Amino acid sequence: MIDIHCHILPGVDDGAQDMNETLAMAKKAAQEGIEKIIATPHHKNGQYHNEKLEILEKVREVNEALTAEEIPVEVLPGQENRIYGEFLEDYESGGIMTLAYSDYVFIELPSGHVPRYTEKLLFDIQMGGLTPIIVHPERNAELAERPDLLYHLVKKGSLTQVTAASVCGHFGKKIQKFSHQLIEASLTHFIASDAHNTNSRGFKMKEAFSLIDSKFGPDMVYLFTENAELLVQGQNVMKDIPERIKKKKFLGLF
Repeated sequence: MIDIHCHILPGVDDGAQDMNETLAMAKKAAQEGIEKIIATPHHKNGQYHNEKLEILEKVREVNEALTAEEIPVEVLPGQENRIYGEFLEDYESGGIMTLAYSDYVFIELPSGHVPRYTEKLLFDIQMGGLTPIIVHPERNAELAERPDLLYHLVKKGSLTQVTAASVCGHFGKKIQKFSHQLIEASLTHFIASDAHNTNSRGFKMKEAFSLIDSKFGPDMVYLFTENAELLVQGQNVMKDIPERIKKKKFLGLF
């Protein structure tokens, strides 16, 4: 299994604070059957700045430590980019790290809204030869209220990644319900941990795939696990035609 979203690099953001915590996270990941992890430290979110060369160096250090400790997990480089207008300029100047050297990049929206320039920037990113993946859309308040916004972004070529803990209900029932609606409507393409530690923000991947298997069937589990493999290989991922999510209005009437 591959986890494409994880804050496992030590001392760079609100994830693992030191190498000991990094190794503890890797051990937990191995117990869940995760063999590869894309390290995706926060970038440009107002508090953390982790550019490409710094990430590559940290990943090298972590893999050396994992080998020394004989932990059967490989860490690959990535980045969780908070959406900002100069993204493409920074990519061209070498500050942006794609996911595992592929043409896929993470884009994180603010938790409360969708910036007005989002659609244009995601289009420009695609015109620049990259495929944007919107991370944890199920935790964005405006998308939950107006899911048609996400439908249009996905229809125009953006991908999305839902958090395993959201699928399992660890962020609450509303977020869990929206996560399931995104899966059902083919509005998401990856399930990943977004793990920050071994306790409050753990991996939950095994739990999530077990739930998806029981609710949506093994084919859906295959799609998500295979897409993570395809991403790491730099290939085109599988995706079904997206559908609109119908939101119930007052008194349950549509």
